[in-house]
Amino acid sequence: MSIFGSIMSKIFGGAASAQAAAPYASETPSVSAAAQGRDGPTGSASSAAAPLMSGAPPPVAEGQAGVAGQANVDIGQVLADLAAGKGQTLDYKHSIVDLLKLLDLDNSLQARKQLADELHYTGDKEDLATMNVWLHKQVVQKLAENGGKVPDDLKHA
Repeated sequence: MSIFGSIMSKIFGGAASAQAAAPYASETPSVSAAAQGRDGPTGSASSAAAPLMSGAPPPVAEGQAGVAGQANVDIGQVLADLAAGKGQTLDYKHSIVDLLKLLDLDNSLQARKQLADELHYTGDKEDLATMNVWLHKQVVQKLAENGGKVPDDLKHA
């Protein structure tokens, strides 16, 4: 599973795990089943025509069976609950390193560079501060795009 898929799985639970893993099942690009209804395309040009980002699960479409449960997950509450169970203070609201640590995921430089590749970071990967800020912003944005309710204090201006 991709690093972003692991993030989704940790925050949204089992339903997101299956959804996040689906785009990585084959190397051949294809339209995700999430962009289609049971009887074929939903007719929604926005969900079917939008390109899916490699390394990121497709956005949640309205009325999807099996995925609707992950919509409106309170990301802030999930992260706060996880933080309460840790024996240390983590700045997960601003730091991608601490966010990954909170989720018990690899927060090494190599892992963050892999996440940057998954999310199509085009900046200098040696400029760690800039890359880390970009990664945190993108992860929060992708969580919101996938049905998560992101509190304002987690969003970047």
